Amino acid sequence: MKSTHLSLIAGAAALAAITGFASLTAPQGPATTDAKAAASLPVERSSLVCPAPSTSDLAETRYTSFTPPGKDSGKGAEGEKGTAELKPALSVLDEDDPDPEKAEEAAKKAKEKADKPVLAVKEPGKPVTAEADGSAAPALVGTATGTLAPGWAAQQTTTVTAGGARGLLGVSCTAPDTDFWFPGVSTARSRQDYVHLTNPDDSAAVADIELFGPKGPVTSEVGDGITVPGRSSVALLLSTLTDEAVNDLTAHITTRSGRIGAVVLTADDGSGTDWLTAAADPAGTLIMPGIPADATSVQLVAYAPGESDADVKVQLMGKNTTFAPAGNDTLHIKSGMTATVDLKDITRGEPGSLRLTPVEKSRATPIVAALRVVRGTGEKQEYAYIPATGPVGARSTVTDNRAKGSTLSLAAPGADAEVKVTTSAGSEGGEAAVETYKVKAGTTMAVTPKSPAGLKGTYALTVETVSGGPVHASRSLVLPEDGVQMFTVQTLPDDGGTVLVPSAQQDLSVLDD
Repeated sequence: MKSTHLSLIAGAAALAAITGFASLTAPQGPATTDAKAAASLPVERSSLVCPAPSTSDLAETRYTSFTPPGKDSGKGAEGEKGTAELKPALSVLDEDDPDPEKAEEAAKKAKEKADKPVLAVKEPGKPVTAEADGSAAPALVGTATGTLAPGWAAQQTTTVTAGGARGLLGVSCTAPDTDFWFPGVSTARSRQDYVHLTNPDDSAAVADIELFGPKGPVTSEVGDGITVPGRSSVALLLSTLTDEAVNDLTAHITTRSGRIGAVVLTADDGSGTDWLTAAADPAGTLIMPGIPADATSVQLVAYAPGESDADVKVQLMGKNTTFAPAGNDTLHIKSGMTATVDLKDITRGEPGSLRLTPVEKSRATPIVAALRVVRGTGEKQEYAYIPATGPVGARSTVTDNRAKGSTLSLAAPGADAEVKVTTSAGSEGGEAAVETYKVKAGTTMAVTPKSPAGLKGTYALTVETVSGGPVHASRSLVLPEDGVQMFTVQTLPDDGGTVLVPSAQQDLSVLDD
């Protein structure tokens, strides 16, 4: 056989392989002859994981799930609506001995568990709910397909009304990933910080946990090579990973293989409890939106992961303008070390958002950061976290909003912006409502969402950027209990509901000699 014939066959095979791969992974759509254009199409599949809610027998948990309606609602990639289900995962609470043999046994048990969904979204635009009591509620893993995949969101909200770590714990279920930063964790004796690692896939994942304190890396001999069995969740008490008791740390979690969801459950004796979700990826400028107006204490925790120190401006975007807090207008963060600053009652009765920017624009050192926010004092205090978060972008959704107690914070760090806020129909009845808000550059707007007419149950809140600069958002939920303003805060980064798909066309000229 001549070499030209071999080239022709090889080229045809390569072309077939490429076009075949594209047909399996790209959303289906009309063909186009424009090879340069890229279409923004809804994703066809998304995954979420939720940690085990609580170890308290007094815990009361509500799960909510929702997919916002889109232009192609009811039409899946191939004419099918799809599914969106969260199912139980096996929870493994064994911080002392997460060895491979036990991991394999856990994986076996996970596969033997019933595959019945805890909650399932049936149609876009309508939230669904489920409830669980006590400490036996499992972690959840789930997948959405078809028109139920774009923007699929879920949350678990847990109330613990008594005990040293009583409080309101809220966490948005997260997409699995391979790299997470958690500024604000602790191994102090007064704290009980559990990192929850949840694996949505059938094969095991292997993760590493590094801790960094005010003096640099914290020695740990058991934070490497943690096996997370398939469709399982492992909870590890951070204080068992090291002999050092450190008040303020930054945890860095990465995977050697597989992907996981990672969140940290923190509890402080007598002060409350809440979830700490991963901060935005390291960047020179960070935004932490939605500090409550009545915050009695705000603590900033930041870390510089690179080889250079970071010098940043600390500014509060208030109701009417941006200003620097007295005595804390700049922060120096040493490379590889965690820095902490007490901003006290920085908001002084007005809602606000914290902005960190480089002192010198030409020396923008990437950092990660989060806020620990306290409301109330003494025995009546409660706390929550606000990690640095990305902008809303095209769209973002948060579930489990109540008729009372929900506040939406909108921060525009760079330019004036306009957003559309949609409150969905209620989980048990009601009609959706839409409001539009204009946010002035350098300010924070705190609004009470317009509840759906005839609301019954809970509703979802969807924020979309209409025009102007980027907007960063968060939702706080307040459920008072015995004089304590129990609260939790969830940030609203872009939901990643669309993906750019380059157009392609067959070009048989590649087969020419």
